[in-house]
Amino acid sequence: MESGDDQSCVKILCPKLVLHDIESGSGIQWLVGSPFFPPLTVVSTLRCIHTLSPPNSSSPDLDKESEELRLLILKGFEIIGALTFGNSDLESNARKAIDAARALRKLLYGESKCQNKAVIGAVAGLDTGDVRFFVSRNGNTISIESVTCIYEERPDKYVWEKGCLLRCELPIKLPVYYPVNNPRGVENAHSRALEAVIAKLRDPQAVYILERLNGTSVDSPPPAMIRGEQLDFHTDLATMKPVAEGDNDFDASSLSCSYFSIKSKAEVSTFSVENADIIQVSVLFDSLEKSSTSAAPLAEYLPAQEQARLLVVDIKLDVLCYAAKELPISYAVSSLIFPGLVEQLKTLQNAILPHLMTQHPKLHPYHFSPPGILHPITLFYELSFGETEMKLVEVRRSLHSRLGLPYDRPLLRIANALNLSRLKSNGSGSLQKGSTLLRDVHIGIPSSGVTGGIISLVQGSYEYFHYLQDGYNDSGWGCAYRSLQTIVSWFRLQNYTSLEVPSHREIQQTLVEIGDKDPSFIGSREWIGAIELSFVLDKLLGVTCKVINVRSGAELPEKCRELALHFENQGTPVMIGGGVLAYTLLGVEYNEASGDCAFLILDPHYTGADDLKKIVNAGWCGWKKAVDNKGKNFFLHDKFYNLLLPQRPNMV
Repeated sequence: MESGDDQSCVKILCPKLVLHDIESGSGIQWLVGSPFFPPLTVVSTLRCIHTLSPPNSSSPDLDKESEELRLLILKGFEIIGALTFGNSDLESNARKAIDAARALRKLLYGESKCQNKAVIGAVAGLDTGDVRFFVSRNGNTISIESVTCIYEERPDKYVWEKGCLLRCELPIKLPVYYPVNNPRGVENAHSRALEAVIAKLRDPQAVYILERLNGTSVDSPPPAMIRGEQLDFHTDLATMKPVAEGDNDFDASSLSCSYFSIKSKAEVSTFSVENADIIQVSVLFDSLEKSSTSAAPLAEYLPAQEQARLLVVDIKLDVLCYAAKELPISYAVSSLIFPGLVEQLKTLQNAILPHLMTQHPKLHPYHFSPPGILHPITLFYELSFGETEMKLVEVRRSLHSRLGLPYDRPLLRIANALNLSRLKSNGSGSLQKGSTLLRDVHIGIPSSGVTGGIISLVQGSYEYFHYLQDGYNDSGWGCAYRSLQTIVSWFRLQNYTSLEVPSHREIQQTLVEIGDKDPSFIGSREWIGAIELSFVLDKLLGVTCKVINVRSGAELPEKCRELALHFENQGTPVMIGGGVLAYTLLGVEYNEASGDCAFLILDPHYTGADDLKKIVNAGWCGWKKAVDNKGKNFFLHDKFYNLLLPQRPNMV
């Protein structure tokens, strides 16, 4: 859409262009751009993870690559080139990259949309990692030219100041009638039902309602409605003419996406997916025809030629697209939303058909915004066996490889998904996630005063659980349960799990299920300790724990060095249990030379309201010396203590 822009150099937006390990010296990467940006603008890069079998093992398997990338890359972005590796014969390597990218583009977008398009071929040096860029124009790989590159200083601003997101959720109950005596006919019936849905989406009577998702009702413009008869489903994005600023009126066919933009965007200092303008698109079907004459209802009876059965297939579509703000919303629907819905439908069809008569897969689309990638991606997960099932773990591992993400932390689990339906405006436009409980109550508490001490603290966020919370009376027996809830909240907020924080009863049920307790334990007020907590964490989250035993509270200062290493390497909250009391440990301050130390204690025995100032001032969260200034011992010398140190999972 941006004609006339300088095409003499490649503009790089992605902060990490070369994902491949330079030392291995093989492989290919796909370069992603957008039709809304100048043609030679690289927004992100994706590693090719499917290659052909020997003897062509270094060549990409374009069929598999196109199948995955078709859904992974949002509509509004596209493959514009490829990057390969080599030290010599740069032009030859660049031609191979361009040929691969052009072949992939034809599979993804069709022959007609790939003609006369400039394609980038980049070559990264095996030794230095320096990248040289070449461009093939007008489909001619024989003649390529070397071009320079520039890196955009504010790529996030470049992407989100120019564009916005459109999101369309569409739950469908697909009725499939098939003959009883011919079960194989169910596949044909399913295909016909699917084609009927696609025809309905492009029917002149289909109605698309667009409204701003984020923002308040005060500053939101009125929704816009577009009928199917106003849409052109054959228009190419490259031929679309932008709507000039100020041309918007209430004729939906001439409105641009900027109609739904937040007008005070100039005041935004942070540009990201979380505070981007988001337009919600809803699909309705108007089955009432206008008529000047009144008529009686008409029922048509079509008897089945043989005995048939009805199978209802539940489908959940969730399409996310990127559009330039000057793009007319009618084009956004016809060229982004509609093809996105169709592609998701066909993907689900291919996955469901082989299992239609049994238990078909529970495929669900999720949108993610991984670190280091400027735009969201869409993933389909099969949830029949849960997200810890090994096949799904391997799927995530391959996705981490494709996106250049680390393999030791969860970044593409369901808990990491963008929760766009709960997006609220809170002044900063950030996502609202989790409960309303107090978080990170230790922040701002000054040092304990240990001379020459080094502070080691919990890493990441947690929620403060304590007695009498949520109207549940556990005073006198529930402190370990509350400490466990705080620990689980840490794993939840760090996206290691999407499970809700368990209640006291659910904790008890878990211990009964694994055989640690008798059934009478459920509903009781019996105490639990560090060992029971380790069982629950292992069962619910797959988290292993290290347990430190001390015979007396007097020995706890001796464990400060070990605890400091835990907070530096693992960073998880620690549960301290001794006698009839349990605490949550959030950090230590320790002077290795003198042995002087202090413990940052989060006390679950607090029974008041969630008033942060009151909690901190009264010492319910604060530094505790083993022996205070008055000679009083915080940890009892006549009691043994168990310290539970949850280990951070090494997982994807």
